[in-house]
Amino acid sequence: MIDKGTYVRIRKTIFEPKERSKNLPKETALVPFKMWVKGFLEEDADLFDIVTIKTITGRYETGRLKEATPPYKHSYGDFIPEILELRDIIKNDMYGDENE
Repeated sequence: MIDKGTYVRIRKTIFEPKERSKNLPKETALVPFKMWVKGFLEEDADLFDIVTIKTITGRYETGRLKEATPPYKHSYGDFIPEILELRDIIKNDMYGDENE
C-alpha cells in the first residue's frame, strides 16, 4: 500500500491508436499516445491502481500508478523528500501567502 501524499509517477493514455491523427507514420499511429506525470497521491493506493495525483503546479491528473518516490533519471541522485520541503520554504520566503 502506498500512502496518500506520497510523491508518485502515473501513466495516462491520451489517445488510443484509433483516435490518433491520420497524418502520422503508420508505425506511430499503431500505438497509444501516453504521458507520464509526477505528483502527490490523493488517496492510499497500490501499484497499478487508477489514481488521482496533484502535481507540483497544482493540476490534478488521473492515471495508472506506476512508481512511488520516482528517481530523477538525469543522474543527480535519487528522490529526496527534503528537496520538496525546501522548495516550499523558499517559495514562501519569496512570495509569502500569495504563493498558495
